[in-house]
Amino acid sequence: MFPVPREALLELLQRPSAAVLPAASREMVRARIEGGSGPELPLQDPLAVLVDTLDTLTALSADGEVIAAAWLFALPSPEPVAGARPAVLPAGIVDLLEGQQAAAQVWALHAEQHRSANNEGLRRLLLAIVRDLRVVPILLARQLARMRNAGLLEDAQRRALARLTRDIHAPLANRLGIWQLKWELEDLAFRYLEPETYRQIAAQLDEKRVGRERYIEAVKATLRQALAEHGIDAEISGRPKHIYSIWRKMQRKQVSFDELYDLRAVRVTVDDVGACYAALGVVHALWTPVPSEFDDYIARPKANDYRSLHTAVVGPEGRTLEVQIRTHEMHAQAELGVAAHWRYKEGGGDRAFDRKIAWMRRLLDQSQEGGEGAGLAGDLDSELVEDRVYVLTPKGEVIDLPQGGTVLDFAYHVHTMVGHRTRGAKVNGRIVPLNHALRSGDRVEIMTSKTGEPRRDWLLPANGFLASGRSRDKVRAWFHKLDRARNLQAGRELLEKELKRLGLHHADLSGVAKKFHAENVEELHIQIALGDVGPNQVVRALHEEQRAASQPATPSSLPLRKPGGRKPAPPSKSRFTVEGVGNLLVQLARCCQPVPGEAISGYLTRGRGVSVHRTDCTAFQRLAGANPQRVLPVEWGQTGGGYEVDVQVRALDRKWLLKDITTLIAQEDAHVLGINSDQAGASGRVQLRLRLKVADFGQLSTLLGKLDGLPGVEEARRSA
Repeated sequence: MFPVPREALLELLQRPSAAVLPAASREMVRARIEGGSGPELPLQDPLAVLVDTLDTLTALSADGEVIAAAWLFALPSPEPVAGARPAVLPAGIVDLLEGQQAAAQVWALHAEQHRSANNEGLRRLLLAIVRDLRVVPILLARQLARMRNAGLLEDAQRRALARLTRDIHAPLANRLGIWQLKWELEDLAFRYLEPETYRQIAAQLDEKRVGRERYIEAVKATLRQALAEHGIDAEISGRPKHIYSIWRKMQRKQVSFDELYDLRAVRVTVDDVGACYAALGVVHALWTPVPSEFDDYIARPKANDYRSLHTAVVGPEGRTLEVQIRTHEMHAQAELGVAAHWRYKEGGGDRAFDRKIAWMRRLLDQSQEGGEGAGLAGDLDSELVEDRVYVLTPKGEVIDLPQGGTVLDFAYHVHTMVGHRTRGAKVNGRIVPLNHALRSGDRVEIMTSKTGEPRRDWLLPANGFLASGRSRDKVRAWFHKLDRARNLQAGRELLEKELKRLGLHHADLSGVAKKFHAENVEELHIQIALGDVGPNQVVRALHEEQRAASQPATPSSLPLRKPGGRKPAPPSKSRFTVEGVGNLLVQLARCCQPVPGEAISGYLTRGRGVSVHRTDCTAFQRLAGANPQRVLPVEWGQTGGGYEVDVQVRALDRKWLLKDITTLIAQEDAHVLGINSDQAGASGRVQLRLRLKVADFGQLSTLLGKLDGLPGVEEARRSA
């Protein structure tokens, strides 16, 4: 705590930053300051931090409730007085205070580096932000004030504060488009986390500042005259450069300080959108544009609703110059972000503001879908730091995709027909599979055929070809246009492939079709072909149906059941429950190796107890036909030990094939018990026989689907 004289706080209450305080809130703040005994009050931060926080909020056009909430959070809570009724805070201020309290818990969790241990603080913070978005400017303003005064802290405290700023506050300011705070938060965090690099870049900026400022003044004069001649009323200013952004660009482009083109930059601010494009025409007529360095963020705003025209030109003396062109309102939005909503709010709804709220609500919804644990913290990191990937076309144009976007998503983003005809791709000059996930900065080249069409397996989620719903819709639209016969055949082939892969043959699908609202099996095949139903969904439903059908109608009809016989063993103590039989050896049949979830039956052997088979096992059907009295109904019990199963993989032999397969099996939490391989002559193919331990049928189905999607794998199926 930091002791602060009451007189200094009362003086602060008279400053312009407190002018917007409602009368009731002002009296409440004054009562907090004057309450208690002693000449000083213990504050959570030094007085300079409170002053700076209030000044920043004033610059952001914060209202009276926001200023009051910042004051009350900084001041100690009043001690209860016997017989006196506590002051009642307005609901809006209560929400703002709760949001700040939730944020304080998040900062503590971040400092411990165990954010996954407690999701409650993160959830409360998000709820508070959704309930009243005005919490965000308070958090950012206070963190900026703390960073500005961080020089007085010990090194460890300063670095911890800088890491928090880098990880949470600066990305949040960026996501909400509050650039005025974002740049300074980034620079201050960079200053304390990378002090040597920061000083080097700052020194280089100072060395060249005089010449750069002289050059910018000449550019401004020339441009101002050209715009005036075309009747365009504009304000022209030099654009400040931020050390962190310079360092990021040097790292991203792998260039030196002297090779950066946008150290020389000007900003043109005009009255309306039409004047933006008119000014752009003047700039391009005045100086030669650099073709690959033009971005129209007015026609296509960034995710945080940033709008502006960016261009680079070869300016006077042959030096490259960056020019930004925007309206006054766009500039306020870029500098103040969400706060600009308060300043420029007019009649009707604000769609940009609604999108920001929707983003935060979506972040919360995603965390709830993912359940407890590290999911929420992971979503917070991915959403705040980067929810898009920015990749380049061969010509240097920037394409943005959702996180996890693949090269096939990229192709469909370029053009629908490019996606349909895609047959290969290169990323940074290297050939990659179509399900290769892209990272920001990748340069992508799509290889297409003159004629072609999409493949059905692009729609299967397990294959990972498409991360974007927009891309999947384009593929579905293609197949919807095909004739019924082609869709019917394709759907049948996809399902038969899945049934074969899992060792299921000649299954009756008529009952399963109704579960998917298909009139008959043919309609089910068409649904599969169009991507409306996945083959794995059908297989799961088929297993449930077979398992239900295999249950006995009445216990009295079971063979070998005697009056007063033993009760079935409880599932918790055995892998199986055998109706009507107790204390009898039960084992899995090696011929079909059933796993939990599959329909099973037992066969009473001579001297080896009950052998458990899949109901569709050929060996079991032969034995049951010869000795039907030996068939016993069997149910799966509860076990945590797992089940062994044999899997065959046929693939083109390549480097790292075995490593990729075993890594995938480990990621799916299955276990490899044994591996054998056979080389198929000179064909370049290899046959792998894997003995695995899986938890149940669902895990096996998912694993086979992902194995089938590995590069070079032609088939992955369960051994017959």
